[in-house]
Amino acid sequence: MRQISLLFIICLLFLVLNGAESQTCNPSGKIRGRKPPPGQCNQEHDSDCCVNGKLYTTYKCSPPISGHTKATLTLNSFAAGGDGGGPSECDNHYHSDDELVVALSTGWFANRKRCLNYITIYGNGKNVKAKVVDECDSTMGCDSEHDFQPPCPNNIVDASPAVWKALGISDPDNVGEMDIYWSDA
Repeated sequence: MRQISLLFIICLLFLVLNGAESQTCNPSGKIRGRKPPPGQCNQEHDSDCCVNGKLYTTYKCSPPISGHTKATLTLNSFAAGGDGGGPSECDNHYHSDDELVVALSTGWFANRKRCLNYITIYGNGKNVKAKVVDECDSTMGCDSEHDFQPPCPNNIVDASPAVWKALGISDPDNVGEMDIYWSDA
């Protein structure tokens, strides 16, 4: 009886560990950075520009989504001429910095499945609902389509200044990034 219990526990432990491993998000590859042509990388809000020859990790996935998914909030302008580059992927429009809008890392963007849906962001002791209008591409970067910026990490909620303001951060440029949680609204 004792051997059967031990065998059962070992099998159960194996299944739990295997299940946890299948929930991870491993890198999908790397891309080599190219130096942007003069004036081609908008560094508004301290956005990074690709470094020539540097290897950047890419992801096709994001961490698993729960009712309270941990993420990093970053700042992005979705306005014409802003550091977000072209118009938003979901609606092919630019959005004012006064709109509560976000871009999600590739895995969370889920091939446009979250387009124009709302998420709730929890941070700084507050919460705000924001509309998903774009993808923060975790699979590509360092090219003109991505404003010569590196691929996005796989755990990013890239938010407009209005989202930061709603979370009580009046000057997000001074903060840079913030640990948050989010959920589908």
